[in-house]
Amino acid sequence: MKIAVLGGLGLQGRAAIADLVASGVEDVVCVDTAADGAARLDGLTDLARVRFVVPQGAIGPALAGVLADVDAVIDLLPQPLMREAVQAAIATRTPLVTTNYGKAIADLAPAAEQAGVSIMTECGLDPGIDLVLYARAARQFDTIAAIDSYCGGIPEPKAMAKPLCYKVSWNFDMVLVSQNRDSVMIEDGERVAVPAGEQHDNPFIHEIEVAGLGRLEAFPNGDALHYVEMLDAAKGLRRSGRYTLRWPGWSAFWAPLKELGFLSEDKVSGTAVSPREFLGRLLGPQLQYGPGEKDLCVMRNVFSGLEGGRRKTVTSDLIIERDLASGLFGMSLGVGYPASIVAQMLARGDITKPGLLNPLLDVPEDRFFDELARRGITVAETVTWD
Repeated sequence: MKIAVLGGLGLQGRAAIADLVASGVEDVVCVDTAADGAARLDGLTDLARVRFVVPQGAIGPALAGVLADVDAVIDLLPQPLMREAVQAAIATRTPLVTTNYGKAIADLAPAAEQAGVSIMTECGLDPGIDLVLYARAARQFDTIAAIDSYCGGIPEPKAMAKPLCYKVSWNFDMVLVSQNRDSVMIEDGERVAVPAGEQHDNPFIHEIEVAGLGRLEAFPNGDALHYVEMLDAAKGLRRSGRYTLRWPGWSAFWAPLKELGFLSEDKVSGTAVSPREFLGRLLGPQLQYGPGEKDLCVMRNVFSGLEGGRRKTVTSDLIIERDLASGLFGMSLGVGYPASIVAQMLARGDITKPGLLNPLLDVPEDRFFDELARRGITVAETVTWD
């Protein structure tokens, strides 16, 4: 089996490569622009089974040259390069897993279907693991009335640094970009838009209690309607939201800064830098984890509805923490492991449906969660009846 990892030297890419090797993949191709791949992965995995490729020239042809010689590929490149990766996969008929949102490449669906190639989108942590949980929950209800999805990366309590109580376990620039994201909620059965400007100042912001951690703040940060429309059991849904989790005080910190323009993408007059880019350069270096500090990925999905005429609630909880032995962040494991698991499914032919796919509809849920459990990632599920 040969599997390529595009962006293999990034935070998530290193986790995916380590998992592929640990899973017995014979040939792992690490594709990255950095030329010191062996040094960056030294001590993390068996380098005898990793080949390093530094793409040269135009990115599209370079990727196609790599993909033509592998059984599957994991795309962990920055979002603007996703289209190039998917087009190369279609041209070479190589199954691909990407953790990026599928909406940006929806127009490529006909080409993928015609080529007979599987392109699994949104297959990381959030979206990713949560979407497979959606599929599992749908089998447990006759009708679903409410879905509340929560996920966020936070420092463990002893690693918190005020005033943000946050440290970087993901691309910090993308963290700031996500602070400018419109959201779509469902309230009383109606679509409700939350503009990016109101992301940190709206009536949907609330707190949840997480065992062992205490209270966490939840603020809208996603399109709930997009996923609900994929669930037949949720056609009569009354409420749904997708929320990012942080330690309390996050929205109170960012709301005035956003109002003052500190998250603007517009270049500051006389400079080549936007306020958002400046914040990334200023804050990112100050928010790095120490070698003995852990990040925590906290996920909760709450489904409420009817089964057999009775009201039921299913709550799925998941916490992934940093592996201090390898140094891999919980966020990296939460993204890299699902991508690796599904890439191996594609390479083996366990998933063969052509076109643009989604974990909610197209990942074998039982096998997926068994594989996560083998890697020490388990979902705790609680069922209550009214």
